[in-house]
Parts: sequence; C-alpha cells; structure tokens
Amino acid sequence: MLSMAMDAAAPVTGANVRDALEFDALFAAYYQRLARLLYRVSGDTHRAEELAAEAFWRLHRRPPAHNGNIEGWLYRTGLRLALDQLKREARRARYESLARFFSASPAPDRALHESDERRRVRAVLASLPRRDAELLLLRSEGLTLAEIAAALTLHAPSVGTFIARAQRAFRGEFERRYGPHRD
Repeated sequence: MLSMAMDAAAPVTGANVRDALEFDALFAAYYQRLARLLYRVSGDTHRAEELAAEAFWRLHRRPPAHNGNIEGWLYRTGLRLALDQLKREARRARYESLARFFSASPAPDRALHESDERRRVRAVLASLPRRDAELLLLRSEGLTLAEIAAALTLHAPSVGTFIARAQRAFRGEFERRYGPHRD
C-alpha cells in the first residue's frame, strides 16, 4: 500500500520520507490536522496553512536523521513555527502600540470582547515556556495523552502531570496580567 503514513505496521521515518509517493501520503495524512492545530495558535486560516506548508517543506528539505516519529516531528516543527510567529507579532504590536499611544478605535461590545479574549490567550501562550504552550495547544486540539507524548517525545505517564502544570502556569499568567477570568 502506498500510504505508509497511515499504516501502523510501516511507519514513515526520516530515512524514507524523500520518496515522492511517501511524502504525498504523509501530506495527505497529516496536513489538515496540522493546519487545524496551527489555526488554534495563529487565529488565521491562511497563516496556519502557510505554517503547515513550511513544516512540510522543512520535512522534505531536511528530514530528521533518526527513524523517529515523523508525525510528532511535524507537530513540534509546526508549533514552534507558530509560537515563534506569535512572539514576533507580540514584539511588533508592542512597538506599534508605542507609535499610536493615544488612538483607539471602538468596536461593538461582543466582537471587541471576543477579539480581546483571543488576543489575551495568544499573548499568554506566547509568554509561556514553549513546552507548556505546545502541551496546551495539542491537548486543546483533542490529541490523547499518548499522542501528545509521542508528538513531544515525552514519557507517556508524565504527560497528564505536565499538562496540569501547564494549565496552572497559563491560569496564573493570565490572572497576573488580566485579573480573574470572567465571561
């Protein structure tokens, strides 16, 4: 069967990812899920698709040397690209806010609240250690603890503890910055 990426008996590894048919099978198997995950980080469909494509480009250009978990490698690479993008945007926004210190544009209450909440969540994610942000994003995407462990190369029984710590860190940072969360 051509689609080794979906066949658990024959996982795709760094050694055979350059095969065009194999790469196509990988792309078909993981692109949509990776793009969805990256959308949760970026909030922009087009940017998420660009980041997912960049992760696949990096896989094609320079696959990992070890015969490890390609799916996990893609998730880690995509998340790191997205989190780096968030940090760049946060720096840019900080500099731009200095330029327009006195200007503000009002918007309808509900849209403003939702937009502000998403911005706050992204800012807090960008401030967390990379692994904490990765854990929270993968879990929010619906990955199981075992899938998260494989994606981030963590000891599977420890993932639940790591996620709980990441959630506490997120909540603490959110409350430190914005006060208690209210709907």
